[in-house]
Amino acid sequence: MTTITAVTAHDVRFPTSLSMDGSDAMNKDGDYSAAYVVIHTDDPDVHGYGFTFTIGRGNDLCVEAARQRGLPLVGRSVEESVADLGAVYRELSSDSQLRWLGPEKGVVHLAMAAVMNAMWDLAARVARKPLWRLLAEMSPEQLVDAADLRYLSDALTRDEAIAILAEKAPTRAERIADLESRGGYPCYTTSAGWLGYSDDKLRRLLQEAVDEGYRHVKLKVGSDVEDDIRRLRIAREVIGWDANLMIDANQVWDVPQAIEWVGRLAEFEPMWIEEPTSPDDVLGHAAVRKAVAPIGVATGEHGMNRVLFKQMFQAGAIDYCQLDSARLASVNEILAVYLMAQKFGVPVCPHAGGVGLCELVQHLSIFDYVCVSGTLENRVTEFVDHLHEHFVDPCIVENGHYTMPSQPGYSAEMHEASVAQYAFPDGEYWANPTAPVSRPAA
Repeated sequence: MTTITAVTAHDVRFPTSLSMDGSDAMNKDGDYSAAYVVIHTDDPDVHGYGFTFTIGRGNDLCVEAARQRGLPLVGRSVEESVADLGAVYRELSSDSQLRWLGPEKGVVHLAMAAVMNAMWDLAARVARKPLWRLLAEMSPEQLVDAADLRYLSDALTRDEAIAILAEKAPTRAERIADLESRGGYPCYTTSAGWLGYSDDKLRRLLQEAVDEGYRHVKLKVGSDVEDDIRRLRIAREVIGWDANLMIDANQVWDVPQAIEWVGRLAEFEPMWIEEPTSPDDVLGHAAVRKAVAPIGVATGEHGMNRVLFKQMFQAGAIDYCQLDSARLASVNEILAVYLMAQKFGVPVCPHAGGVGLCELVQHLSIFDYVCVSGTLENRVTEFVDHLHEHFVDPCIVENGHYTMPSQPGYSAEMHEASVAQYAFPDGEYWANPTAPVSRPAA
């Protein structure tokens, strides 16, 4: 029997604010960061890796919360734990003292994501399979047993969830073969459209995206409407009118302002407006959606839990669901959102604008196509070309598609050298931020 001996958490921060990578109307100077969790065992070859994503100051709070979340795992059997991750999730989430600090939201929920992401990574490594394949080989009943369906029975029952998965189960292999033949899962790029970039850099990066085969690109908006009009005009000049253009306001508007502002930008025919208002405002999103149609409304990267998504679906508030792999409490809660989205007919286009998120969501999107939705219609997953060199098994994008991950795990492991260099505040970079630092080997 292999035993979990420790759960460690690390504060890792990358200085993306220096290049304005990740800049938008709400978050102007973020340093992409991870509360990075490692599950250690008494077998030197067996580990689990996971994280949650933040943008700098306060990442240390998530680190400490993740350490607290992981304490009950120490001393557990690896084999017994990975055989029933639904039970592990339910036990950790039932810690009433931590729930009081933020019941399924905020820092403690982000920490839950980090720890359970590491547990799912551990399970996939023990099975010697990439996470997407581990999930694709689970029965409908096993998947539903792992899913967190609490508080959802008015929108999705256990029997309905099993039926959704059972319908697609006989043809899973066909869709895996389809993804392999087409080069992977389709993605869009946000890398060209950060708000702090100059017009020249915007134009150059948009052209590079077109040359690399992208048919979907996204730009940040919401700081100044005249600037937005100018930048969207540049975008259409470069990508043309047959490509898909999305816009993202990152929660900066009130509802009436969102409706008015999107109206000013409608001439550029955006596919969706993302996060037009507060991420918690279900009825506000519904009002925006009604007013700006046929432009779609997308949200979810700050969706705090599955109950908020339930209400979004029930209210008809969104056209695209953008769940986040490090804000929802890992695969257990994500499964529930995917199943509800399928019942309500809302395509899931996961958020991935942050360090390591692309590595995770590629697995989730493949699982969705293979096991839940069975279609790629109106589905495209975010990609940003930042910081992948810090991961042992980085995502690979070719011709606008995530290629199929083949290594065991959830693709969450960072190079030890990267963790050492960018650990805050004592890592090599932060101890002397003006000094050159070495890069991990390719």
